[in-house]
Amino acid sequence: MATDALSGASRAALANDGALAREIPSFRARPAQQDLSAAIADAFDARGTLLAEAGTGTGKTFAYLVPALLSGKKTIISTGTRALQDQLYHRDLPRVRTALGIGGKSALLKGRANYLCHYRMHQAQGSPLVDPAARNEPRFGSREQVAQFQRIVAWSGRTRMGDLAELDDLPEDSPLHALVTSTAENCLGGECPFFSECFVVSARQRAQAADIVVVNHHLLLADLALKQEGFGEILPGAEAFVIDEAHQLPELAAQFFGESLSARPLVELARDALLECRQVPSALATVQEPARDLEQCVRLLRSAMDDLPVRGTRRRAGELPAVEDAFDALDAALDAVRLATQALASASPGFDSCAARAVEFRARLQRWRDGEDQDINPDGQADAPSSPDDARGSTTARTRCNDGSVLWYELTARGFRLSRTPLDVAGPLAQHRERSQAAWIFTSATLAVGGRFEHFSIKLGLWQPSTMLAPSPFDWQRQALCLVPRDMPDPSSRDYSQAVIDAVRPVLEASGGRAFVLFASHRALREAAGLLRGGQWPLFVQGEAPRSVLLDRFRASGNGVLLGAASFREGVDVAGDALSVVVIDKLPFAAPDDPVFEARLDAIRRNGGNPFRDEQLPQAVIALKQGVGRLIRTETDRGVLVLCDPRLVGRQYGSTFLDSLPPFPRTRSIADVQRFFAIAPVDEPVAASR
Repeated sequence: MATDALSGASRAALANDGALAREIPSFRARPAQQDLSAAIADAFDARGTLLAEAGTGTGKTFAYLVPALLSGKKTIISTGTRALQDQLYHRDLPRVRTALGIGGKSALLKGRANYLCHYRMHQAQGSPLVDPAARNEPRFGSREQVAQFQRIVAWSGRTRMGDLAELDDLPEDSPLHALVTSTAENCLGGECPFFSECFVVSARQRAQAADIVVVNHHLLLADLALKQEGFGEILPGAEAFVIDEAHQLPELAAQFFGESLSARPLVELARDALLECRQVPSALATVQEPARDLEQCVRLLRSAMDDLPVRGTRRRAGELPAVEDAFDALDAALDAVRLATQALASASPGFDSCAARAVEFRARLQRWRDGEDQDINPDGQADAPSSPDDARGSTTARTRCNDGSVLWYELTARGFRLSRTPLDVAGPLAQHRERSQAAWIFTSATLAVGGRFEHFSIKLGLWQPSTMLAPSPFDWQRQALCLVPRDMPDPSSRDYSQAVIDAVRPVLEASGGRAFVLFASHRALREAAGLLRGGQWPLFVQGEAPRSVLLDRFRASGNGVLLGAASFREGVDVAGDALSVVVIDKLPFAAPDDPVFEARLDAIRRNGGNPFRDEQLPQAVIALKQGVGRLIRTETDRGVLVLCDPRLVGRQYGSTFLDSLPPFPRTRSIADVQRFFAIAPVDEPVAASR
């Protein structure tokens, strides 16, 4: 289809009398949606690059699905989360296909950790997590885990796709997930006795044959950066990529173009080595002691890191001799596991896999400790340069590592992660885009800062891309109001949390609760919870229950107040009367304890830039826009946004934040808020198209 023809056909399909309006009862035509779809169609035909910010309610999902289907091009659509991936594939894509009357094949492709592994499930029968009679392993499972495992076994015989999301009663944090799925490290590939039945292989085959493939950012980046998911046979055939929720991409790309080593895979290695002994009983005498030692060394390292801050640099971790000793012990334990399993590799392919994982994990540990990009050979030793030229190359590699990435750690309640993160991913991403020779569309509700896209473009290595701002169709003058309270103290003052609650109480009284109160820190969240507890509104506090449970309870309450931190700024959709107020306590500047962020600021400073202007301010603007976006989700929603931070009106940069938000009417008077809620909406509900 020619450029003008595809653009025109996309507009026509989304018009008042178009195919979607005829087939989807809730659909309503929107000019901004049609403009966006036409721009995407042009990018498809030109194999160009488009950055498009689509305001909430624009209907960007339909706007890119229509030209993708009409074009007939093989298209990869990447979303931010697995939940959005499922929604797009199971709901939105079939509706648009049917409306357009276009056949073809679609495929849903997730990372291998989402699919049942027959070999791992077979091995798990007898694991202590699911069989309390097993005595050769370090811990025993609960009765509930045993029952869950039996349900997995029963389901495995009838599932066609093997996607664990089909099991509604399997919690996302269940330890059984790791027990019955594979990773890139422990997958046996063609040597697996269940290879012909592999759900991962089947999913990839379906994706190869499909014209539309729905993936998520983690899977897309894993392939682009590392090829660790074995997905490379699908991406080269794509003629177009649509990256939805694209604002997440730069930070995620930094993770995938770096590397990490965490406690969980180390413990899984130890336990997998023991599970393999069930196939070769005589191996237990060789494997049991080094496997147990490895798991113990992981626990000892985490204990040694107790005296460190939650996040810090490699240099900071090295200041404690006990931590360095624990690193030495972990390195030795990994080598012992390598030796034990390598000696048994001919007895079982699983032992060969364990040996390879031990080599890889030891290499990552050494690279993190040394800050040097050296390889570890199969004998467990660092490769030495074989010539002066090789030596010069090694020095260059080390310099690039030291200058271009940051080594840091992060602690959780029972684990740790050692990470090496590049400060700049623009170059690698640009290379992959150029190699693909495909159209690339990046879209989100939050890409621009003050109406400009430079911040995002630079991070992704884009040179003069086409850009578009598709405005929200909402009637902001009627639907919303923004309150910036008067007389707020400096956000760094000790009594700031009390001042926020004092400013918010009259708003909650006017709205009858029905509010999200979003905080820049967990400390402020806890202080506010103490001040609001026992009040007239049901209180829901992040951390006291899983996020999905909190949201369900909040919706059901009808007048609740939910206190949340950064994770509630995006991916939360509460439409209707249940949510009528969003409060943001402070401008969401990044926390100063993030080693990667601090290193990025230092790099900008060394290169002659302005860290605040070039990084801190744009990042905070986008984070604020995400939080603000929770308030108005449909054309019938009404609500008040409360921005408590006095820097919005007291500092020159405050206008950058305000100019980047939707055109809310603004006030500093609580009386205006009271009048807003006293006016009942008069419009009949209208279903919004996506």
